[in-house]
Amino acid sequence: MKVSGIQMNMEFANPEKNYERVEKLIRQAAESNPDTIVLPETWNTGFFPAEDLERLSDNNGERTKEICSRLSKELNVNIVAGSVANRKENGIYNTAYIFNRKGELVAEYDKTHLFSPSHEDDYFVKGSRFTTFELDGIQCGIIICYDVRFLELVRSIALEGIKVLFVVAQWPDVRINHWEILNLARAIENQMFNVNVNSCGIAGNTKNGGHSSIIDPWGNVLAKAGDNEEIITADLDMAIVEKIRSTINVYNDRRSDLYTIK
Repeated sequence: MKVSGIQMNMEFANPEKNYERVEKLIRQAAESNPDTIVLPETWNTGFFPAEDLERLSDNNGERTKEICSRLSKELNVNIVAGSVANRKENGIYNTAYIFNRKGELVAEYDKTHLFSPSHEDDYFVKGSRFTTFELDGIQCGIIICYDVRFLELVRSIALEGIKVLFVVAQWPDVRINHWEILNLARAIENQMFNVNVNSCGIAGNTKNGGHSSIIDPWGNVLAKAGDNEEIITADLDMAIVEKIRSTINVYNDRRSDLYTIK
């Protein structure tokens, strides 16, 4: 699986401009013929315009679905559409959508761990389940930003047999060392590819840190971005997953009699 991650510099609280920008970036990423294109967190609004959040949010993902479904089918590419601020009947969610090459919506995920230090939990509704899905016959999972700090969540997804974890974020520059270390750890401890796509630029009063990367199950960094908007690409060889899991079989050696993930 060849994957391209779009480290996007969205404009805070300006969905019109961001939807226009994301289409251009997806088309640009598609020029290198990836199998899968990945976007960052809440790219439609930035993270997050609290005072005007309801008005600025997508309505049940309608606009996001239209654009990403149309582009995935036209460009013959899977799109892990990051996440968007998303207005549903019972509140605002931080929602990720995933589309296959046919333009079909194959999965969606509402962020389960909301970042209380920035009061995300005061404005968004928590998701209630994790999500796995298949792209081109490969089992995958997705988490959003703060989720990466919760190893129980990631291990629960890993136990479903995924080989690729997509991590989409608007992670601040001030804690970028945490971002890099946590993603590296999640890849190594779960013996899977980690495709982490962060934002860059300024969102409100926050400077996003960039430094998106693609990491293999051994902890080797296959591609890495800097501070500015850019597209990173790498080939994911799924044979590496099988090799490491047969060489160092942590799944076989787990002591499920001592600890349980529910």
